[in-house]
Amino acid sequence: MRNDLLVAMNQNQSFWQFKWGDYRPNKPFGSGRYSADVVIIGGGYTGLTAAREIKADAPHKRVVVLEAREIGFGASGRNGGFNMTLFGLEPEVTLMRWGRQRTEQAQAYMQKAVAFVKDLIEDNNLDSDYEHTGMWRVAYSDKQRKRLEKTYSLLSEISGPKSFEYLDARALASKLSAPQMRAAIFEKECGILDPCKHVRELKRLAMECGVEIFENTEVIGLSRTDTGLRVQTHDANITCENVVVATNAWSHQSPGPRKIRNRQSPVWTYQIVSEPLTSEEWQQIGWSERMSIEDNRQFVHYMRVTKCGRITIGGGDIEADIGRRMHRWHSEQVWDRLEKHFRWLFPTLHHKKIAFKWGGAVSVNLDMTPEISFIGDERIIMASGCIGHGVSLTQLNGRLIADLIAGKDSLLTRFWIVNRRAVPMPPGNLLSYIGIKTISNILHGVDRYEERSIWAPRS
Repeated sequence: MRNDLLVAMNQNQSFWQFKWGDYRPNKPFGSGRYSADVVIIGGGYTGLTAAREIKADAPHKRVVVLEAREIGFGASGRNGGFNMTLFGLEPEVTLMRWGRQRTEQAQAYMQKAVAFVKDLIEDNNLDSDYEHTGMWRVAYSDKQRKRLEKTYSLLSEISGPKSFEYLDARALASKLSAPQMRAAIFEKECGILDPCKHVRELKRLAMECGVEIFENTEVIGLSRTDTGLRVQTHDANITCENVVVATNAWSHQSPGPRKIRNRQSPVWTYQIVSEPLTSEEWQQIGWSERMSIEDNRQFVHYMRVTKCGRITIGGGDIEADIGRRMHRWHSEQVWDRLEKHFRWLFPTLHHKKIAFKWGGAVSVNLDMTPEISFIGDERIIMASGCIGHGVSLTQLNGRLIADLIAGKDSLLTRFWIVNRRAVPMPPGNLLSYIGIKTISNILHGVDRYEERSIWAPRS
């Protein structure tokens, strides 16, 4: 593990105490020459699901997962915990970029993805703290409310009947004491989970199927040979028939063909968690239905309740690295804005302390749309570009990747994100950074314009 990551872990000790507990990682891969059928690089939701499904399809295959750090270190252990149907950015963006038919297909895929995760947890009794409590998307200002109404109309048209419900301010107030919320869309078929517990359960399921998982094993080489593919670690060479690159936000650091590194860039998002609320405080604010909440800003805030009686809130702003670095684990500025937003939303909780805070990277590509790509040919498959909405998406993508490995022609493999012609990131580290900052400034400008009639934390 690189020194800068060790420093980040030490500085962010509160995260590790809150999330990791007494977890013991699997041993690293050994040294020497080995062979496998499928090697999966990355042990998050995508990689572990793909590994489990590939092994279930073909128990005779040797399936190996190589994780550079520990299972759950990346976005699969640090996300907001939303099992939700949002594909990429807003559905209006997908409609504008890809047209009506593909927007409808994307919505159907995401609804299938939510059900896939829910059924997996319930059928296998996973210890993921899962609650299928639905989700609100809320507006704070009149301009956001009007835009929310248009979103509601679009979602109602492209989804099944009664998938969404529109709630006005009075309906909101009867369920949650958050006076800044003016309107909401309620989607009942969504859920929440503890992301780190869930990814560890996915690891357990994969191992029970016979998948071999090695942690703290960095891949430093990926190449084609006359007989197949070769994956190199610091101490070993592994020959195999197929490789799945499931590194998502870390893909720009991956070895192998350039096409792997230019598919996406990492963007950093941040979260805070309150100390536990008392029973009296829960009665004051309501939230007894425990739905997850995401606001209708361009830079969304996302929030949910935890099993241990806390409120976690994230988003509101992003950070970006230049080049291959991955070191923006901390942002006191963003954490401070999140705390202000928390107290603005819930004035009766003004006295509650913030107990934990952390940051992590999500995968963003240039055209803001997820993709599953073939790198050179179909032997190397890569998934990326979840735009921070990947809890459900990545897991169904794992099933899709298993179909691709098996050579199946299925409803999943016909989904249009498979081997689509995605726009690569511009060459040069500075250009990518400038592009992200430019888009960020534009989106911040839209939020300031829509919220100029209300008081809200500047973000």
